[in-house]
Amino acid sequence: MTSFKRTLQTQRFDDYRYYHQSRINQTLHLISAVIFLVCYALLFKDPALSGLVGWLAMLTRQTGHFFFEPNGYDEVNGVSNEHKEAIKVGYNQKRKIVLLVVWGLAPASLILAPTLFGLFPPPAGRMDFVRHVGVLWLLVGIGGGLFRMIQLFAMRGVGIGLIWVTKVLTDPFHNIALYWRSPLALLRGEMIDPTIKGARWAEEETDGDAEPTPHLT
Repeated sequence: MTSFKRTLQTQRFDDYRYYHQSRINQTLHLISAVIFLVCYALLFKDPALSGLVGWLAMLTRQTGHFFFEPNGYDEVNGVSNEHKEAIKVGYNQKRKIVLLVVWGLAPASLILAPTLFGLFPPPAGRMDFVRHVGVLWLLVGIGGGLFRMIQLFAMRGVGIGLIWVTKVLTDPFHNIALYWRSPLALLRGEMIDPTIKGARWAEEETDGDAEPTPHLT
C-alpha cells in the first residue's frame, strides 16, 4: 500500500473511531451519504439544485455530530474530547460552527444585495432567489473545502491537504460501505457501536514493515 493510501486509510479509521461511535450519528451519515451522491449527480447538470441538496446532506450530517455523538471523555479510545478536537485535520466543531454561520448568512446577504454586486442577475421571482441561494451555498461549500486545503498545505504539507480532500470527496461512498448496517443496529436498541473498541482495520491494511502512519483525523 502506498504512503498516500496508508495515510488516507488512517484518517478514515481515526474519523470512524473518534467521531462516529453513535449509531444515530452513523445512520444520519448513511442518509447524508446517499443525499451527497444525488448532489454529485446534479453538480454539472443543475449547480443551484446541487447546492441546495448538498447542504441538506450537510445539515443531516452535522446534526449527528452535534446532538448525538458523545462529547465527553472518550473511554473507548482513552482520550479527551479536547485532544480529539486539537488533532483533527479537517473541520472540528469550532471550524464547523464558523462554516455553518457563513452558510446561514448567505440568504441574508442576497436579501440585502439581490445581485450580490453583479454576481447574479436580478431575481424575477421567489424561485430565482432560491436558486441563487443554492449557487451561493455551493460556492460556500467549495470555498470552505479549498480554504481548509490551503491551510493544510501551509501547516501540514501538500500531501496531508490532498489526502484530506480525497477523504472528504470519497466519504459518501465510504460511509455507505461502513454504515449500511447501522439502521438495523439502531432498531435493535444499540445506541453505541460496540465494534469500535476492537477495530483495527487501518492497521490490518498497512504492510507490517511499513513506517507507522501518523494518526490524523
